[in-house]
Amino acid sequence: MGIFGTGTGSPPTMADMAPESVLLAGAGRAILLQLAYPPVGHGVARHSGFVEDPLARLHGTLTYIYALTNGTPAQADAARRWVERSHAPVHADAASDGSHPAYDANDPDAQLWVAATLYDSAMVVHDALFPPLPAEAAERIYREYAVLGTALRMPEDLWPATRADFAAYWDRMAARLCVDRAILRVGRQLLAARNAPAWVRLLMPVARLLTAGLLTPELRAGFGLRYGPVHDGVFRALLRTVALVYPRLPERLRHAPLHFYLRRLDAFS
Repeated sequence: MGIFGTGTGSPPTMADMAPESVLLAGAGRAILLQLAYPPVGHGVARHSGFVEDPLARLHGTLTYIYALTNGTPAQADAARRWVERSHAPVHADAASDGSHPAYDANDPDAQLWVAATLYDSAMVVHDALFPPLPAEAAERIYREYAVLGTALRMPEDLWPATRADFAAYWDRMAARLCVDRAILRVGRQLLAARNAPAWVRLLMPVARLLTAGLLTPELRAGFGLRYGPVHDGVFRALLRTVALVYPRLPERLRHAPLHFYLRRLDAFS
């Protein structure tokens, strides 16, 4: 079961898995996958301030995830309302000059893709570091991840019914991903994080390495991420080190981001 046991002998759930900060290793992958779907990427490109505040999308996403999975009903409702407010202005018809497609942050298909990238990236990180989850627990956690979409406007039946159905959906979506000039610009702004705090900028080489290592070669190339044999060797050594060290950390450290973002949500609610 990796590190996500409940301590009661019952199968692990999303609420056991989501607080584990090691899953943040997949954050860059998830965001770039979201951007590579043009109806999401162009909405972000035209309405997000990655240059001014490169951490804003990450802060918002983590607050939303932690509130829905481990927060109180009041915290979950506050996070949902915050996301709905931020999504309200993000919509446009397709440009007549072809410079951007139609997009709408409240479109259920866009919300499905965003939720799918969060689920898939969490599982890619988990499976790269720890033994696979038992099939029953993996299916349960998969079904629970639907809440990241259904808490907004995504109909429940839009979430693929099983992990096998999800794999087929993922393959179909992979064929629709595209990194054009506008999306590339936003991706580079994200990975540069020039206006982020100094400690974040110091960590960005590691974040870029993890992001490149977890992406497909096609998306790596699309976003202009350098990744050769030396990068791959360092990436794999980093994964081995994390897999050895992380489970030995105390829970209060492993779950520190969860507590930080829930306190932050309460302070701003």
